[in-house]
Amino acid sequence: MVVRGGFFAFRKYHFGLLRHTKAIHITEALTVKMTNQEYNKYVERKAKPSPIWKDLCWAFVVGGLICAGGQGLMELYQYLGASKDDAGAWTSITLIFLAALLTGLGVFDDIAKRAGAGTLVPITGFSNAMASPALEFKSEGLVLGTGAKLFTVAGPVLVYGISAAILYGVILCLVGLAGA
Repeated sequence: MVVRGGFFAFRKYHFGLLRHTKAIHITEALTVKMTNQEYNKYVERKAKPSPIWKDLCWAFVVGGLICAGGQGLMELYQYLGASKDDAGAWTSITLIFLAALLTGLGVFDDIAKRAGAGTLVPITGFSNAMASPALEFKSEGLVLGTGAKLFTVAGPVLVYGISAAILYGVILCLVGLAGA
């Protein structure tokens, strides 16, 4: 396997041990003189074509199943006596919890590999995006590891969300003043 990075390519050799299930990986740096066009042609030759229609169908089915499950949860919570607003809140909490739990168990990534964008239904995708870095960097500590990596995703979302809310509030205020 050759991976290009800057002016270097790295060739990875895999040596499997007969009596052990682990593999030894040796990486050797090689200087490669390729133009960008030559490299793009090389990648096109090596890359497998993407089955776009199959991927679209899987994304549609999985995303639809997640949304149908969310609707089912909302109906269940309303049946159990929650108001529509409370049922919506409990549905969101449940979907966030389930996505984070599946991320922690490593199942969400397996589902995402097959379903692709279907798992990016906003609430479950956001939950996965929050939980993944937190789990990956937990060894660096709660503040500098987990806490800092949570905000690499949440930070831009919060900044743009709050900025949009302020902008919409100003527009609403101006429209309200113009109509008065």
